[in-house]
Amino acid sequence: MRWRGRRESSNIEDVRSQSGGRTGRGGFRIPGGLGRRRTGNSGRRVSRSSGGGFGTIIILVIAFFALRACGINPLDMLAGGGGGFAPQTQTTERSLNPLDPANRQTTQTRTPTQTNGRVSNNDEIKQFVGVVLAETEQVWNGIFQQEGQRYPEPKLVMFSDSIRSACGQASSATGPFYCPGDSKVYLDTSFFQTLERQFGVHGDFAKAYVIAHEVGHHVQNVIGVLPKFNQLRRSMSQTQTNQMSVRVELQADCFAGIWAYYTNQKGLLEAGDLEEALNAAMQIGDDAIQKRTQGYVRPETFNHGTSQQRQEWFYRGYESGKLSQCDTKVFG
Repeated sequence: MRWRGRRESSNIEDVRSQSGGRTGRGGFRIPGGLGRRRTGNSGRRVSRSSGGGFGTIIILVIAFFALRACGINPLDMLAGGGGGFAPQTQTTERSLNPLDPANRQTTQTRTPTQTNGRVSNNDEIKQFVGVVLAETEQVWNGIFQQEGQRYPEPKLVMFSDSIRSACGQASSATGPFYCPGDSKVYLDTSFFQTLERQFGVHGDFAKAYVIAHEVGHHVQNVIGVLPKFNQLRRSMSQTQTNQMSVRVELQADCFAGIWAYYTNQKGLLEAGDLEEALNAAMQIGDDAIQKRTQGYVRPETFNHGTSQQRQEWFYRGYESGKLSQCDTKVFG
């Protein structure tokens, strides 16, 4: 992705040197980090034998109701999920679809300044995130203007280790997430390192896809999808919540694909960029994560979508660039 030298968003809040805290409404969770719980700046595990007594119970009760107020089920967090939505098979046109092995591109080229899409230091990471966020702002401002609407740009908070949001506290183990309570995207960039080292997800456009997906949740919040989902889930069983959660997440993937469509129209994509995003979508599918972490899959617990679904819905948005193609029938 040709991102260097482009405008950076002014909506970045960099609190990496001062963050500390735990949860949100999210699209991604760190694969392999399921079940990790951290608190404070030290990053130490919380000891089960540590004291706290009645005061600790009060804090937990307050945290529980704060999360519920944001439409988040704390039980989803304990299960390792970042939201909670069940697979519905969808099909796409395959004539030029890179998901078809016959059409898959095998060679990748990079300009010398791209260093294989890897960011080398914190300043460069901030620049990259700022540029990607700015590109999403331009795309969604344009789409909303075409509909005669104003797009309220979200803030993106870069943190380290842990953070407190309007939806509660989140650790690095939560992965990137969007909180509708304050309309902010939260990102610990160590998530990118985890994807690279443990899951073979490389490239700057794979990282951009992650950011664009979370911005997709913001768009859902603006147009009323998340508020309605959070209202309905209160009277749903966990299985029903998971099923709807999958449809919400796949729509966010499709919205990320729409952003990729316009980014490509501007000539910013390089050979291999699309494959990077599709590989990321494949590696973080519910089935792929469950196979990798526990050796078997439980479809009834899926809340983000299978690898195939995530790839297909991202590609659907990328191929069309149209909101009308992102109807995942969230509410049936």
